[in-house]
Amino acid sequence: MQDFACLSRAIVHRGLSSKIRRVSDLWVTTLGEIPYGDALALQQRLRDARQTDAIPDTLLLLEHPPVYTRGRRAQPADLPRGERWYRDQGIDVADSDRGGQVTYHGPGQLVGYPIVRIDSVRDYVAALERAMIAALRDEGIAATAPDGLTGVWAGGAKIGSIGVHVSRGVTTHGFAVNVCNDLEPFGWIAACGVENAQVTSLAREKKTAGQGTASMSCFRKRIAFQLAQALGLSQRLVTPHRLLIASASRRADAPAAAFAGRDGCSRSGSQAERTSISPRAPTTA
Repeated sequence: MQDFACLSRAIVHRGLSSKIRRVSDLWVTTLGEIPYGDALALQQRLRDARQTDAIPDTLLLLEHPPVYTRGRRAQPADLPRGERWYRDQGIDVADSDRGGQVTYHGPGQLVGYPIVRIDSVRDYVAALERAMIAALRDEGIAATAPDGLTGVWAGGAKIGSIGVHVSRGVTTHGFAVNVCNDLEPFGWIAACGVENAQVTSLAREKKTAGQGTASMSCFRKRIAFQLAQALGLSQRLVTPHRLLIASASRRADAPAAAFAGRDGCSRSGSQAERTSISPRAPTTA
């Protein structure tokens, strides 16, 4: 597969421009499984590009290897067993500039990072909630966003979380929905600061309702469509290649990627591919 780091540099050296004149699209790009730190750097690159209108509003859909992320309101008590214990279980611990406290990400959980321009944080969070609830409804699962609680809940248990950051009117971070992931790591923390909160997944809810199995690929399509609807945008599927070309017109110092996705709910076989993002290169500007 072509090295997109080299591609990104070549595009800049040729002086190609990718200014987007029509900004009513929501570009949707599926990335596979990406380490949390690399995904954060990629978001920052795309945020900078969105702030200069080099790209339109964009949604990244991906999964993370096991990681606990600590938001701006996180407290030491949110990881009661101590960082070393969690790392010994094979789960990384990472700080984040998103809102909220501590949550867990892992394979089989769908993570969405919208890089979009907004006017109101409150309205934006409400749109994320509506999209998650609608996508779950499309799966036959009734979900709500209770007053006073963050995220989305189904059957009295939390199924989706939200945590955002806004810089110069453009968002990073976003939402996560438990599709078919291991739920045990949630029991080792105070998830999102809610003591003894029950956690569920799309797979568990569908099994309980006798509705068959959960499909990551199907749910990914549902959430992308519903988020575009909630934001009043037109969904457009864009390859990682195209996204990098557009964002490279703004800067080329953040990670480029050799993107090879995998279905997080399909664990059969030994050839599951992962997304690989190169480390951040030094800024030269």
